[in-house]
Amino acid sequence: MEKKTDQKAVLEIQHISKDFSGVYALKNVNMQIFAGEVTAIIGENGAGKSTLMKIVSGVHTEFEGDVFLNNEKIDFKNPKQAADKGIVIIHQELNLIPHLSVAENLFLGQEITNKMGLLDYSTMHKKTSALLGKLQLEINPATPLYQLRIGQQQLVEIARALLLESKVLIMDEPTSAISDHEVELLFKIINDLKKKGVAIVYISHKLNELFNIADRFEVLRDGENAGSGKMRNTNHDKLIQMMVGRDITDNFKKEQTSDRKEILKVENLNFINPENKKDFLVQDVSFNLKKGKILGICGLMGAGRTEVLEAIFGLFPKYVSGEIYIEGEKQKIKNVRAAISAGIALVPEDRKLQGLILNMDVAKNTSLAKLSEVSNLGFISKKKEEKLSNEFRNKLKTQVPSEKIEVEKLSGGNQQKVVIAKWLATNPKILLLDEPTRGIDVGAKTEIYNLINRLASQGMGIIMVSSELPEILALSDNIIVLSESKLTGRFTREEATEEKIMKAALIEKL
Repeated sequence: MEKKTDQKAVLEIQHISKDFSGVYALKNVNMQIFAGEVTAIIGENGAGKSTLMKIVSGVHTEFEGDVFLNNEKIDFKNPKQAADKGIVIIHQELNLIPHLSVAENLFLGQEITNKMGLLDYSTMHKKTSALLGKLQLEINPATPLYQLRIGQQQLVEIARALLLESKVLIMDEPTSAISDHEVELLFKIINDLKKKGVAIVYISHKLNELFNIADRFEVLRDGENAGSGKMRNTNHDKLIQMMVGRDITDNFKKEQTSDRKEILKVENLNFINPENKKDFLVQDVSFNLKKGKILGICGLMGAGRTEVLEAIFGLFPKYVSGEIYIEGEKQKIKNVRAAISAGIALVPEDRKLQGLILNMDVAKNTSLAKLSEVSNLGFISKKKEEKLSNEFRNKLKTQVPSEKIEVEKLSGGNQQKVVIAKWLATNPKILLLDEPTRGIDVGAKTEIYNLINRLASQGMGIIMVSSELPEILALSDNIIVLSESKLTGRFTREEATEEKIMKAALIEKL
């Protein structure tokens, strides 16, 4: 562990331990955070990163050890007390209220009022527009939050934190659902905050971006300190070794598949915006997919990536037109049931909101899309349910102590495997994956990559949306790029580069 300099820490964590029902999430953790620097907190899912930050920001109030802010011992009873002292957190799991507007979410707890004591919506809307403009997020401040995509919501969460005068800004996976272009904008904002002396704690599984933005690192493994130092004095392999406690190599290798029969053809796909009938979420998009192949879809946030998958899956048939062929046969996808019957499955972008029922156990979640297979005379058979779940638990190597454990207690990687298992149980021909590795650690990512590769090698057609270009380039056989709802780029695996993809993502049409 690298020795600290004489530089004064703005935040100091001493001998922190935290247990949940006798199981320790943190054990004797020590850490220093410095003003005007970005400190990366690194570790696998379950290492204790988020738990530690929740202690610092007043979410968890019962723990052992001490936290000091500018040499003053702090004992917050709630997050508002922490924010009042200048410690602000951007949560990985968005901490927003869906049915309030964007502006109302931004100013929640710090509302602006007029002389009569009423909410000054005009001023709040102007300030909201100005702040979102810095993140190039052009949306009406009066828009209800639930109408935004997960990536847009994440930018709103970031904007909300920027409104506060923070001494310590904690960012927990801030780039997990935004594209490379939005990441660049965020990094510019972070560098401006550093110049103002703000101490930034940055949690991310994307090691490559940490080398671009972080000054220092702190590694946690199994709830304990496992290493620390300056980013310029380490490398990717050393960090992973500290994270997992052993040497690890990237054992994912893309399998090459020979040309196969076309499994999916999409022609002139259109998706009208339900909120504005003159606007298109997807406009005149055509592509095809062969058996055993992976098609990557790229584009900036709001380009129409997710909407392409939703249109194919029959989520909004009233607003969708175009032709879909599966194995040469024209399909009428009038609803989700028709999509499943046609052999299509969708693993959604937000696994916790759209993919899982968190307070239900693994077995129940796994069988949700295939209840007919686990039922007798209309009654669900727990024995069949657990048998189905156990089958996919073994196939996907899901780490769970029991089929009866609630999925909310699993790590992000294992939750994602449960969502995938649920849809694989429907025996799909075509698997649609929307941000399949969002918010999961490097080890779990490799497992997901190998699973995707294996499914393709068995003849499944796969379409994958990802905001991580290295992920798209590593997995895809072919790539299409969207910009402002239109197709603007089409590349083979051999042709594609990050530069070509970004250029296509920033132009209006092909």
